[in-house]
Amino acid sequence: MEMRKPMEIYDLGSFVEMKKPHACTIKATGKKANHWEIVRMGADIKIRCSNCDHVVMMSRHDFERKMKKVLSQPEKG
Repeated sequence: MEMRKPMEIYDLGSFVEMKKPHACTIKATGKKANHWEIVRMGADIKIRCSNCDHVVMMSRHDFERKMKKVLSQPEKG
């Protein structure tokens, strides 16, 4: 029987960290960027790199498999 990790809660506007960093580098540190904002949710999820604004779209299944953790939730107001 396959053990599943507990589902993390994310929503439109959440910032997430993926398992693999994006190819762009942060100028101040020289490290790879790994901070993404969720900009569209549905059957597919669209995320935007917070460093270079590159947009990636993937299925929800692929997103949940590739996401490492939720960094912050959007402000409720």
